[in-house]
Amino acid sequence: MYFALFNFSMILNIFLDVGITNFNNRNIAQHNFLLRKHLSNIVGLKFILAGVYALFSLSIAAIIGYDKVQFHLLFFLIFNQFLISFTLYLRSNISGLHLFRTDSLISVLDRSLMIAICSILLFTEILNQPFTIEMFVYVQTVAYLATALITFMVVLKKSGRIKIRFNLKFFVVFLRKSYPYALLILLMSFYNRIDSVMLERLLPNPLGKEQAGIYAQSFRLLDAVSMFGVLFAGLLLPIFAKMIKQKEPVGQMVQLSYTLIIVPAIIIAISSVYYHSQIMNLLYTSSTEESSGILGVLMIGFTGIATTYIFGSLLTANGSMKHLNIMAFTAMILNIVLNFILIPRFHAFGSAYASLITQLFAGVTQIILVYFIFKLKFNPGFIFRLLLFVGVVAVLGTVSKNIDNWLTGYLVMIFASVFFAILLKLFNIKDLYHIIR
Repeated sequence: MYFALFNFSMILNIFLDVGITNFNNRNIAQHNFLLRKHLSNIVGLKFILAGVYALFSLSIAAIIGYDKVQFHLLFFLIFNQFLISFTLYLRSNISGLHLFRTDSLISVLDRSLMIAICSILLFTEILNQPFTIEMFVYVQTVAYLATALITFMVVLKKSGRIKIRFNLKFFVVFLRKSYPYALLILLMSFYNRIDSVMLERLLPNPLGKEQAGIYAQSFRLLDAVSMFGVLFAGLLLPIFAKMIKQKEPVGQMVQLSYTLIIVPAIIIAISSVYYHSQIMNLLYTSSTEESSGILGVLMIGFTGIATTYIFGSLLTANGSMKHLNIMAFTAMILNIVLNFILIPRFHAFGSAYASLITQLFAGVTQIILVYFIFKLKFNPGFIFRLLLFVGVVAVLGTVSKNIDNWLTGYLVMIFASVFFAILLKLFNIKDLYHIIR
C-alpha cells in the first residue's frame, strides 16, 4: 500500500516545481544579485504550486476510491513531496552561489536524520510497540521538515531579510521562462520510468505484475548508482553556467568531469555483467535467475545515463532547452515504441533492452549536440584511452572469475580497474585533487 501511494504522490509532483529549480540554479549562478528578489517571490509561488499539487492529487485519489487509511498516509506523503521540492529549490540558491560544501552537507541531512531516528525506533524498545509503515512516514516528515527549516535559515542568512510576495506578474514571467525545464523533466521521467508501467499493463495478469516486480529488482540498483550522477550534475550545473556567463572555455572541465563519472560507470557496468548472478543472489531470495540477467543490461545503459548527467548539465547551463526537449521527446517515443515491440516477446528483458537503447541514444545525442554547439575539439587520444580501458576492464572481469571466492574476485576486478584507469592517465591525481578542492 505504501509503495503504491508513494508512486501516486510522485505522479503529479511536476506541479511542485515546473522547472523552477534548474532554471533558478542557472540564473543565480550567473546573476548572484537576484537572490533576494527571486527568493521573496518564488517562496510565495512554491506555496501556491503546493496547493495546486495537493488539490489535484487528493481529487484524483477521491475519484480512484482511496479509503480513510490511504488518505491519511497520502496526506503525509503529499506534504513530504512539498518539503523535498521546497528544499531542492532552496538548495539551488546555495549551489548557485557556489557554496558547494554547505550544499553537500544539506544534501545528506534528511537521509541522515531519517536513518538515525529509524534506527532508534527499530533497534530499541523506546516505543514498546512494533515499527509500522505509518511510523516510517512520520519519521520522513520530521526529517524533511527539519532539513527544509535549516536550509531556509542558511539561504536567509545569505540573502538577508526577505518579504514573501505574491506577485502575479512575476509568477507569469518566471513560469514562462522555467516551463522548458519542466517539460524536459517530464519527458525524461517518461522515458526513464514508463518501462515498469507498460510491463504491468501490456502483459496479462498475474504475468504482468510478476514481470514488473522482477524488473524492479534490478531497476532499483540502477536508481541507486544513478544518485552519484545526480549529485555530480547538481554541482556541475552552476559551474558550467558561471563559466559560460564569463565566456570561459569549457572543454577541459567537460573532459575532466566526464572522465570522473564515465570511468566508474564503465567499471560498474562491466562488473555487473560479470557478477550479476552473485549480486542478485546476495540481495534477493526469489526470481534472481531472471532479474540477474536484466541487471547486466540495465547497468550498461548506466553509461548513457552518466553521459547525460555531464553533457545534459552543460546544455542546460547554456539554455539549449529546445535541443534538449527535442532529444528527450525523441527518446520518449523511441522507448515507448521499443517497449510495445519487445515486451510481448521478451517480457522484463524487453523493457531492459528498450531502456539500454534509449539511454545510449540520449547520451550519444547530447555528446553530438555539445560538440556542435560549443565547437569543442575532438580528442582522439582520449577516446582511444577510454576504449582501451573498456577492453582492459573486460579482460580483468574474465580473469577475476577464476578466483574461487566471488567477492574476492569482484573486489580484485574493481581495484585493478581503478589502478589501470590511473595507469592510462584517465584519472590524473593532480586534476582529481584540484576538482575536489
